[in-house]
Amino acid sequence: MSEVNISINGRKFGIMCDSGQEQRVTDLAYYIDTKVKELAHAGAGTNENHLLVLASLMMADELFDLKDKDGANAHQAPMSSLQITEAEENAIVDTIDQMANRIQAIATNLQKAV
Repeated sequence: MSEVNISINGRKFGIMCDSGQEQRVTDLAYYIDTKVKELAHAGAGTNENHLLVLASLMMADELFDLKDKDGANAHQAPMSSLQITEAEENAIVDTIDQMANRIQAIATNLQKAV
């Protein structure tokens, strides 16, 4: 295991990853940071948690678009045909909120430690 130091929205995080995956984690963090900064610059988020949730949704949308294209190329049903219940959608939203709260708590603890 290795530790990689990343920065997202000006906050530093130490992330553990498998040996050899350091550059991949760094690249992913840079991509996330870019999305968060784009949203912040556009004034889209009301706070950091909101920015992180919006960035997560944007990246999920990009992923679904890519899967739709791949599915269409492979003559499979596109992701747009994916049916989820309202309860499943609420569970997804709750999970994203919990992740954002955990990230915020970690960031707060890191600030207190400095």
